[in-house]
Amino acid sequence: MSDDTPSSFADRRAYYRITVMLPMCLQAETDDAEGVLLAQSVNLSGGGIGVVVNTLYEPRDILTLTMRFPDQVLFKASIEVLRVDLIEAHHIRTYRLHARFVRMGPQNQALLMQYIMQCQREHLTRHYSV
Repeated sequence: MSDDTPSSFADRRAYYRITVMLPMCLQAETDDAEGVLLAQSVNLSGGGIGVVVNTLYEPRDILTLTMRFPDQVLFKASIEVLRVDLIEAHHIRTYRLHARFVRMGPQNQALLMQYIMQCQREHLTRHYSV
């Protein structure tokens, strides 16, 4: 995806979306420290990600996303924050972060799409097998 093109509704819906639990970490793009991967519910597509966070990020922030897929493959990509919505639950300030992938190379795009298609196949097999 291009860095300078705004995400349109059609772009966001061009990819199959899954919600899965994955070990993941979000860090500022400039943070070189080794991040701790914690299991979290992630709404994922080939175009972007939605996740609940405790840090208030600003739209247009560029973050580094690291996830570990079930086959132990480490996936690392840059994301651009599109929107952050406040969630008030039990008096704890948390946020729903919506972001799109930016500067993703073809190998990473293929790895991500392969994982999403595998999840889609498993979902269809579970729900539609006779």
